[in-house]
Amino acid sequence: MSEIQRAKLILKILNKTYPKIDVPLKSRNVFTLLISVLLSAQCTDVNVNNVTKSIYPKFYKPKHFVKLGRKRIEKLIKKIGIFRVKAKSIFNLSKILIDKYNGKVPRTFEELENLPGVGHKTASVVMSQGFGYPAFPVDTHIHRLAQRWGLTNGKSVVQTEKDLKKLFPKKNWNRLHLQIIYYGREYCKARECFGISCKICTSCYPKRKKPIKTKKA
Repeated sequence: MSEIQRAKLILKILNKTYPKIDVPLKSRNVFTLLISVLLSAQCTDVNVNNVTKSIYPKFYKPKHFVKLGRKRIEKLIKKIGIFRVKAKSIFNLSKILIDKYNGKVPRTFEELENLPGVGHKTASVVMSQGFGYPAFPVDTHIHRLAQRWGLTNGKSVVQTEKDLKKLFPKKNWNRLHLQIIYYGREYCKARECFGISCKICTSCYPKRKKPIKTKKA
């Protein structure tokens, strides 16, 4: 089975498994989406949602976080990993959004990636889920699954993103990256499937008997 054949089969299984898909991170607007994605680094979406549900009703604009200041932001997000670093990024990017973008979140990858604490993956999620721009955010989980499913050689997250964009139609990207994340959490877990038990793995590699080792991002 070729990569293209595997991609078509995977898309078919994912569309059947998840005909409707919800954005896992809760947000009030594009700015709070940006904050939530930034907070989700090295942290679960559930934890981020638990923390932000008491923040966003009151604080949902850059000016709110500038007024709060770094120390108060730290207190609000202290249950999240590396909260001091993230609080600094949130405070600084909020100032930049006010000074440079009139309090609005910019709509280009380049401008987003120049904001403190915002990398390519975070920018991709905001472009995809915030603005509806075709993007394929690749985190460590998608990187791992793409290797298991024979869609990439796993050299890097950057390479995986390029490979997936070549294999899947652009119209599917925004939805597909979420479908892959949900499927990985539910069926193709790192320490349960090992590339030999879920429907996608057994469909793509029916003769595979040994656990597949994946390269870290």
